[in-house]
Amino acid sequence: MEDNKTLHQQLLEAGVHFGHLKKKWNPKMLPYIFAEKNGIHIIDLNKTIEGLDEAAAALRSIAKSGKKIMFVATKKQAKEIVAEAAARANMPFVTERWLGGMLTNFTTIRKSVKKMLSIEKMLNDGTMDSVTKKERLTLTRSKEKMEKVLGGISQMGRVPAAIFMVDISHEHIALAEAKRLGITTFAMVDTNSDPTKVDFAVPANDDATKSIAIITQYLTAAILEGLQERAQMKESEEDTQEEEVENHGRGMEMTEEDGEGGRRGGGAGRGRGTGAGAGRSGGGAGRSAGGPGRPGGAGRGPGGGGSRPGGAGRGPGGGGSRPAPRS
Repeated sequence: MEDNKTLHQQLLEAGVHFGHLKKKWNPKMLPYIFAEKNGIHIIDLNKTIEGLDEAAAALRSIAKSGKKIMFVATKKQAKEIVAEAAARANMPFVTERWLGGMLTNFTTIRKSVKKMLSIEKMLNDGTMDSVTKKERLTLTRSKEKMEKVLGGISQMGRVPAAIFMVDISHEHIALAEAKRLGITTFAMVDTNSDPTKVDFAVPANDDATKSIAIITQYLTAAILEGLQERAQMKESEEDTQEEEVENHGRGMEMTEEDGEGGRRGGGAGRGRGTGAGAGRSGGGAGRSAGGPGRPGGAGRGPGGGGSRPGGAGRGPGGGGSRPAPRS
């Protein structure tokens, strides 16, 4: 975007600073009015630049999050400018007539859009060739009528996250619906409007074509920056996921190799264990063989001899060297 000094000059050349007649002013616009000249209020361009920067930052973040921003401008001077800007940013727009309930009754509006798209599909794929000429002409006219009003929102699947308007006094129905649904509002506000009705007000001349064009282009550039940042984030996320998948695959291969090595080592260990077991069983036999060498001690009482079993000899016949105790 342009720096503030160049932007200030561009706004001045475009006539953004011209307001309405003094007798038509709204007292709430007082903080944004610089002076009065020949009965006309002059808008403070420093305030305009501040409002532009705030609105651009908010629109950039909304676009970066992947949400839709609707452009609304049904004034004759702004129709073409806003439609071109919205098409460039791939955003929905309304430039012909605001249908009552376009936001608050979006379900019904969506049905009309689907009907328009179905008629268009029938006309394109040759389904209408079998009907009479009068019926085909009727459907064509109804499609053109709906496309004129609903063509800008045909790709909008849900209610937008934000709405940008040119002249809130002219678009009061759209503003009322947006406020009712809690949608963030951005607008060009002239000296005859109330800036407190919108969330982000840009004080500017909303009647001159050049003024509308420069403000709309500035905000559209911010939206495009947000969309570009979103695309870059998606690319980086995809690259990260691919690296994770590759690392996971390498880890699985290493785990399989370790498992094969462990199985080979385990077989050898089992072989050694068999030999050791044989040795232990041999030793047990030796110990059991030494048992008879040590006689059981005679009991001091009746039947005491049977209470002590024969001890296992630590050496061959070691138990025999110890005489039996006297009774």
